[in-house]
Amino acid sequence: MRFPPVLFLVLAVLLSAPVLFSRPAEAQLDRRIDLALVLAVDTSTSVDNAEFRLQMLGLANAFRHESVRQAMRSGAPLGMAVTLMQWSGHGEQAQVIPWTLLRRDQDIEALAQRIADTKRLVKGGRTALGEAVIEALKLFDSLDFDVRRRVIDVSGDGGSNDGILPREAREIARAAYVTVNGVAILNEEPRLDVYYRSDLIVGPGSFLITATNYVDFARAIRLKLVREIIGNPMAMLEADTDRERVLQ
Repeated sequence: MRFPPVLFLVLAVLLSAPVLFSRPAEAQLDRRIDLALVLAVDTSTSVDNAEFRLQMLGLANAFRHESVRQAMRSGAPLGMAVTLMQWSGHGEQAQVIPWTLLRRDQDIEALAQRIADTKRLVKGGRTALGEAVIEALKLFDSLDFDVRRRVIDVSGDGGSNDGILPREAREIARAAYVTVNGVAILNEEPRLDVYYRSDLIVGPGSFLITATNYVDFARAIRLKLVREIIGNPMAMLEADTDRERVLQ
């Protein structure tokens, strides 16, 4: 008995349907990540070239540390995206490493090496802390992922003396449901941590870590990355609830 050609066509479509219908779902799942993190690094005049290198090596070694990798396995099982921005005065910011997806140890090592090799593109200038936050917020617009948490990690050694006030930038970040954390390097201004707490950090689970100097930066940024990646479950739950209220 011979079947009409149209029947073969129908059978072929039905047999391929599970594959056809599963691909969009798989693609959608592949676009979901747990965390998008902007590393905003101070390169103003108060930071000399040796201190800049210590920041880059500190960041690179932090990503290579097992505690950070373990934090990713437990706190960001879907992966995370990281970008690096250098900042100084008003209009002096540069995204020196584009958004990079981290899901495997090979991804982390590649990013760590790229950070270690990063050149200083913003060379001196004033300290526009608020402008750094505003520019970091803009970077999220180019991120092509469905992100659960968005965080800006600001490190610096001085208070703002240029551009929009940090308090104003902080409120813009708050309205966008973006968390701003800080690493206050205390070698220039011993009470910088007080300023960062009062004028900079904001958002669900936001926090501050201090480094006594640029040598100590490696320890501080490692602890900070672990805490940022793992996150605060209660703070995240409250943030999700707040976003849902706004959308309703």
